[in-house]
Amino acid sequence: MSVISAIGASRGDGGAARGREWLTLPGRKRVLVVAHTVTFARRLREAFSLLESDFRVQVVFTAPPHEFGDGVARYLRRLGSAVLPWEEAVRMSFDLALAAGSRHVQRVRAPLITMAHGASYLKLVPAPPRPNAGPDTDPDTDPAAGPTTLVAGLSREYFVADGRVVPAAVAVPHRDDLDALARSCPEALPVAHVVGDPVHDRIRASLPLRDAYRRALGLREGQKLIAVASTWGPRSSFGGFEALLPRLLGELRPPEHRVAVLVHPNVWSGHGAWQVRAWLARCGPSGIGLVPPEADWRSVLIAADWIIGDHGSVTLYGTLTGAPILLAASPQQEINPASPAAALAATAPALSPAHPLVSQLEYARAEYRRQDYEAIAGRITSEPGGFNRNMRALMYRLLGLGQPAHAPTTRPLPEPPPLDTWTGTDAEATA
Repeated sequence: MSVISAIGASRGDGGAARGREWLTLPGRKRVLVVAHTVTFARRLREAFSLLESDFRVQVVFTAPPHEFGDGVARYLRRLGSAVLPWEEAVRMSFDLALAAGSRHVQRVRAPLITMAHGASYLKLVPAPPRPNAGPDTDPDTDPAAGPTTLVAGLSREYFVADGRVVPAAVAVPHRDDLDALARSCPEALPVAHVVGDPVHDRIRASLPLRDAYRRALGLREGQKLIAVASTWGPRSSFGGFEALLPRLLGELRPPEHRVAVLVHPNVWSGHGAWQVRAWLARCGPSGIGLVPPEADWRSVLIAADWIIGDHGSVTLYGTLTGAPILLAASPQQEINPASPAAALAATAPALSPAHPLVSQLEYARAEYRRQDYEAIAGRITSEPGGFNRNMRALMYRLLGLGQPAHAPTTRPLPEPPPLDTWTGTDAEATA
C-alpha cells in the first residue's frame, strides 16, 4: 500500500486501523497542500518547506480542477510528493491546509491558510455581476451594478463562500493590505495576518551570490544578460511578443548579449508547452534561453543586467536586484492603482517601437535611480526578512503544536543550470 492509500484509508475507524498497518509513522498531524497551478504550488513550497525535519507532521498534496492546472502533476512528481486525488482529499479531514488560490477551497475539511500567489496584489480583474443588476444596468450611473473591477486575490469573492469566511487565516505580505481588506471584505479582517513575502526574502538573501549565478549560467566576462519577463494575458509582454521577438533576435546578438525569456506558467498551461516552444523555436539557435515553467527564475533575475517586463510579479521583484527595467507592457486598466506595480509603471521607461533596443537599454541604465526602485521594492512587504518566522508561527498555532526549537533560516537560492541547457526546443531539452 502506498502512503497515499494508507493516508486515505485512515478516514473511518476501520480504515484508520488498516492505514496504521501500513504507515511506519502513524498518528502525525496531517497538512494538506492545495496546489491549483504550478505558480501556486511554487509559492506554497515556501510555506510547507518550513515544516521540514518535523517528525510530528505529515504533508500531502492535492490538485483541484483548474483551467491552468496543466503541469501540476509533473511538478508534484518531481517533488516526490504524496498526492491525493481531489475528490478523495475533500472527503477527508486534515489538521491544516494551505492554499494560494480560492477555487473550491470551501470543500476542504481543515483550518485553511490562504496566501498571496505573487508579489503584492497587483492586478485588477472584472467583477462578477451583482445579483440585483439587470442586463441593462449601467455601472457608471446605477449603484446596483457595483464595481466593474476587483483587486485579484483581495476581494470578498476570494474569502467568502455560502455566506461564511472560509479561511481560518489570511496571510498577507504588507500591513497596507489590511486597509485594503477592510474595504473589500471586512468579514475576513479578524483572521488576517501580516506575514511578509517569501520570494522577496529569498531574493534579498541571494543578492550576494549574483556573480556565482552568472558563472553558473555560463555568462562570460563582459557579457550582458537581459531577462525578458512576462505575466499572462493579452496585455502582457508575451501578448505582444510577435513584435518584441524579432527585436530580441535581431538586435541582441551574442556574444555581447545573452537573453533569458521567463514566461508565466499560465501561458505554458493555457497554450501547451509544445506550442510555446514552437512559437519560440528560433530562440534556441540564436542562443536565447527559454526558462521552463518548473525552473526557478529567481536566480536568473538576480543575474540579469537589464529586465524587460510588464505588470507581473516577476518584473516587480526585479526592483530588488538593481537591474534597470524597461516596460514592454503596463496596461493601466489591469493594474491595481494602489499597488507597487502602479508605481513601477510611473517610474520605469516604456519600450518604444521606434528606437533601437540597445540604445533604449542604455537609456534605462543612464536614467536608473536606485532609490526610486528601492522605494517601490519596499512596498512589496512590510515584514522584510520575516516571512519564515511569521508564517511558521501561524502554521504551528493552527496545528496546535509548539514550534521546533530553532529559528527558521532564509536559504539562498540554488545555482541555476547553464543558460545553454534552456536553448532547446523540445521537452527533453528543457526538462
